[in-house]
Amino acid sequence: MTLELATELHHRAIVADAHNDLLCAVASRPSELWSDFFRAQWLPQLQEGGVDLQILPVFIDDAYRPEGALRRTLRMIEAAHRLAEGNADAVGLCLTGADIDRVIADGRIALVLALEGMPGIADDVEMLETVHRLGVRVGSVAHFGRSAFADGSGEDAAGSRLTRSGIRAVAEMERIGMIFDVSHLGAGGVDHVLELATRPVMATHSSARALFDHHRNLTDSQLTGIAASGGLVCINFFAPYLHESEYAIDTLVDHFEHVVSVAGLEHVGMGSDFVQEVIDDTTAPCCVQTTIEGVPADEYLPGLEGPAGFPLVTEALLRRGWAEADILAVLGGNLQRFLRTELGATVRD
Repeated sequence: MTLELATELHHRAIVADAHNDLLCAVASRPSELWSDFFRAQWLPQLQEGGVDLQILPVFIDDAYRPEGALRRTLRMIEAAHRLAEGNADAVGLCLTGADIDRVIADGRIALVLALEGMPGIADDVEMLETVHRLGVRVGSVAHFGRSAFADGSGEDAAGSRLTRSGIRAVAEMERIGMIFDVSHLGAGGVDHVLELATRPVMATHSSARALFDHHRNLTDSQLTGIAASGGLVCINFFAPYLHESEYAIDTLVDHFEHVVSVAGLEHVGMGSDFVQEVIDDTTAPCCVQTTIEGVPADEYLPGLEGPAGFPLVTEALLRRGWAEADILAVLGGNLQRFLRTELGATVRD
């Protein structure tokens, strides 16, 4: 294998990432800087990494919960719209699968909005349609802790499933055409969703618990269930969720290979969860975390601290002996196809 071959293949690929928290950094600026900051700081990284499709989660930091959660949610949604409008030559905010295909065909980056944890919604299921009208197309209903809809994975000891509102949320998201994201959901909640779902579900940024036993990862039975729904598992790149101490790109490839072996090639994608720059950018020196849910908060895969490093994934998969067609699928072909199918050509009534 040569570096030239990996570079050529990566350039040819659709590169799609299901989770990058860059909106947190954008929305932390004054509104008049949103567009220019994205263009100066994030667009070059995305372009260097060859990114064609990016899901942008709206994540609400603890400082805004609970009173300011809805206001912060709306501010971040507005930031996404304005950065897309201000950089329309390079990106497009997409509402449908047809939008995604068109933006990528234009040579621009397709952006899709997601909600992570939904603290701004609380238990007001009706507001799911409101945020859908504003452009949100993917949603998870809990983070590490407890929400009105469900427990996050950090609460697994409670053994809980979805609340009544959470059950209603699954049905409502299916009705309006919002994709349900099980990443961060507690183990009982994931199982409950898989029992209830009549549409495919996805994990935007989760890895294999069989390889590293952390509550943020998914068990083999959960991987199988997501695949059986017709869904997608997008592998998380955060090093301390991949291994206890071996923070190397080959460890990431191990997770890709395990999830492919359990769920099937067509059900695997990338969900980078690049957080180093966002955390450094938005956390005051007084409040830097040294751990996240029991693992180091400041350890990253070398070269994969941000989206510019995506070509290293292509190189590593080639080096491991993957077929070109399989690499193209997990780099982004699968995620583009999944969103094309699930979001369709038009916004649902």
